[in-house]
Amino acid sequence: MIQRRDFIKTLAGGAVAAGLLRGGSARAADKPATIRIAFPGVGIGNRPFVGGGNAANLHLQGALEEEFKADGIKVQWTFLRGAGPAVNELYANGLVDISPLGDLPFIVGQASGLKRKVLASAFIRGNTYLVAPADSSLQTIKDIRGKKVAIFKGTNIQLAVAQILEPLGLTEKDVKFINMDTGASRAAIVTKDIDAYFGGNDVLSLRDQGVAKLIYSTRGDPRYLRHGVFIGTEQFVTRYPEITQRIVKRLVIASKWISDHDANPAPAFQLWTKSGVQFANYKEDFQGTSLKLSASPLLDPYLVSQLKAKIPLAKKFGLIRETFDFESLIDRRFLNQALKDLNLEGYWPQVSPSGQVG
Repeated sequence: MIQRRDFIKTLAGGAVAAGLLRGGSARAADKPATIRIAFPGVGIGNRPFVGGGNAANLHLQGALEEEFKADGIKVQWTFLRGAGPAVNELYANGLVDISPLGDLPFIVGQASGLKRKVLASAFIRGNTYLVAPADSSLQTIKDIRGKKVAIFKGTNIQLAVAQILEPLGLTEKDVKFINMDTGASRAAIVTKDIDAYFGGNDVLSLRDQGVAKLIYSTRGDPRYLRHGVFIGTEQFVTRYPEITQRIVKRLVIASKWISDHDANPAPAFQLWTKSGVQFANYKEDFQGTSLKLSASPLLDPYLVSQLKAKIPLAKKFGLIRETFDFESLIDRRFLNQALKDLNLEGYWPQVSPSGQVG
């Protein structure tokens, strides 16, 4: 995870960088030359493709490039192997306008003073998996006590794992956690340089290749799901409200496309395989899950309560020092207008804080 002292230093310089990059008369007041989008992750093998959600579809289907082509606005995608923490660095330095972002990195950035608005949901209801080398003696998650376990610190995996371990009587101090990104963790499982690895659905291919075995997953357990939000800088949203509206509208259209394949998700899974994650692994990851609910762009009571609950948890686990009011960061104007314009009001059900579908 980003060290707080270094992050704050970066944040302080970010205001200057943002002013330099956005100053002058380079841009019209209502039209940016470039929309800069940061993506917290890469596909397998560092490929610049990610699957599994509405924000991924914006890129995979070229939706924003199509939307802004006639305006002469360039859409710049940056896929970051450093995931959420690296996205926060770009925000701190004024180098990104819009992004999806996992719950923990979003919380860390906001607690450190970044000025951003929550526009919609993105990549919600994500699972966490634990794998070990195929010939490992580990049998259950409790067996990782004292073991070398790879985890991508600063991402929403870290907070999910802290939540998972707590009722088992385990903390990060009981496990020899090693901070590794996804690619390094996968390689370390193959070479057996680590005893286990907490990751996302990418770990399923390691099992299928016979180099790893699955020890634990959150599938079927709503308590520890990982979530994300679709956000924009306050500066961008305030300066370019019409552009922001069009971006959010395209995100809603992407959500609708995925949701339309709820009964037959094969086209969605096939599209997402551009990330390097196999079709069968997406099928397994989403088994028993409503694709429509997973693709919902709504900031409904369930998602809001989940994010609000994770803020004090992040402080409890020592990941942030200060909490903040999540509700004050939500700007529903663009999402509500997009739903109205597309005649999709009521299309996605509101989910209660307890997870009950309304």
